[in-house]
Amino acid sequence: MTIRVLLADDHEFYRSGFRSALETQPDLECVADVGDGLAAVREIARLRPDVAVLDVRMPRMDGLAAAESVLSSGSGCKIVLLTTYDEDGYVYRALQAGASGFCLKSMPTDELLGAIRIAARGDALIDPSVTRRLVTRFSAGLAPASASATRPPAALDRLTPREREILLEIARGRSNAEIATHLFVGEQTVKTHVSHVLTKLGLRDRIQAVIYAYENALLPRSP
Repeated sequence: MTIRVLLADDHEFYRSGFRSALETQPDLECVADVGDGLAAVREIARLRPDVAVLDVRMPRMDGLAAAESVLSSGSGCKIVLLTTYDEDGYVYRALQAGASGFCLKSMPTDELLGAIRIAARGDALIDPSVTRRLVTRFSAGLAPASASATRPPAALDRLTPREREILLEIARGRSNAEIATHLFVGEQTVKTHVSHVLTKLGLRDRIQAVIYAYENALLPRSP
């Protein structure tokens, strides 16, 4: 099945180059490319793409505001945000809005295309360098003010001890392969546990699992 993609970036050179890369992929189709956030919101409503790739900084409406508008409308379109700036505030706002990806423009093209495919199948991806730094900042106690829970939520009682362990590993920013190595289990086993964790906690993807863990103070923070 072909994944229908909309691109929004105010830099025409980057936008045209990314569109050219998309057009070389047999499973990806660029249905439109626009230069600002308002146009992106309008065209997403009109064309109903599977995935929209939005630059964070755009005129008239930035990519974060556009993502919030689209996702709050109940649109089935998945959002992947692109930026040259890996500021933590951007990342956290994107994740809270429900974005399916946050990637730096410096990522290799094949990885950016992979992020689109990941979003289309209902999973999520953050640039690994951003994930590591964000997790480190959370661990250091620099999470947003909303992360003030002092008592673990009752939903955690639904998890088995192994599933809770998996949740903590996700919160530390580890991939499935890294979790499998750390816990001496198969990667498919980890995938199964991750699926159970998300279902039991009512979470959409592993990015929401990271937010859940830190907002509920499930990991100790460094002094």
